[in-house]
Amino acid sequence: MGRYGPTKIRMNEPSNSRIWLITGSSSGFGLALASAVLASHERVIATARHLESLQPLAEQYPETCRLIALDVTDSNQVKNAIAEGVAAFGRIDVVVNNAGYGLIGAFEELESKQITDNFNTNFFGALEVIRGVLPILRAQKSGHLVNMSAAAVIANYAGFSIYGASKWALEGLSESLAIELKPMGIKVTIVQPGPFRTNFIGGSLQCAENHISDYDRTSGKFLQFLKKMDGHQPGDPAKAAQAIIAAVKAERPPLRLVLGKYANEKAGKSFVTAENERAQWEPIGMPTEFSSQP
Repeated sequence: MGRYGPTKIRMNEPSNSRIWLITGSSSGFGLALASAVLASHERVIATARHLESLQPLAEQYPETCRLIALDVTDSNQVKNAIAEGVAAFGRIDVVVNNAGYGLIGAFEELESKQITDNFNTNFFGALEVIRGVLPILRAQKSGHLVNMSAAAVIANYAGFSIYGASKWALEGLSESLAIELKPMGIKVTIVQPGPFRTNFIGGSLQCAENHISDYDRTSGKFLQFLKKMDGHQPGDPAKAAQAIIAAVKAERPPLRLVLGKYANEKAGKSFVTAENERAQWEPIGMPTEFSSQP
C-alpha cells in the first residue's frame, strides 16, 4: 500500500477544512474532484488501484494530499485505506464513492462473471467503503456520503441492464441511508451525471463477450452511439467537480444532484412520463385494497 506525503497538517490550514476520501481518483470525475478540492485548500485521501497518474497531484500538494492504493473489491484493502486515511488526517468528513466502470451488452450476451464483477465494483465496493466509514462518521456526529450514480438510473438504455442495475442498487441503498443517518448529522447525496468528457467510454467501458445479432438494433446500436460520442461529450468534469463541492458545502444538500443539461432534461421528461402513466392506470391500480367493512 503506497504512501506519499507527510502526515502532519499545515499550520495555516483552516480549522474547518474538510477531509475528503475519494475512490477511483486516478481519472475522470475522481481526478477532477480531487484536484478541485485540493485547490480549495481542503485535504484529500485519494485512492485508486494504480497511483501513478496521481503522483503529480501529491507532489503539488504534499501536505494536504495522501495517496493510498485501493481496490474497492478487496475488503481488507478498504479497511486498511480508511485506517490509514484517519491516521494521516485525524478524521474523514466527506466520502465519495466514485470507483466504478460501465458494462454494455444485451443482458443475454453478458457472462455471469462480467455481471458479478460489475456489481462487485459498482455496488458492493461502495457498500464496503460505506460500511467501513460509518463508525467514524457516527462517532464524529457528522459527515457526508457522496455516491456517484448515472443517468441510466433516471431512465435506462438498451445494453446497460447490469450497469444500470448496479447504480439502481446504489441509489436504493443511498435513499435508506439518508433517512437512517440524518439524526446523527450525516448527509447523503447521490450524483447523477449525464455524458461528461471522461474516459468512461474509451477506457472504462467493458463490452459483452458474446455477440447475438438479434440485439444489433438495440444494445448494439447504443454501443455504436457511445463510440461516436467518445471525446465529444458536452459535460466538463471540472465544472462537475465544482457542483459537487457546492452541494457538500450547502447547509441543506440535495439527495440527488443531477449534472449537465442532458441529464436534467432527461430527468424532467422521465418524471412527466412516469406521472402520466401512473395517472392513466390509477383507475386499475388504486382499487386493489380490501373493501371497508360495514
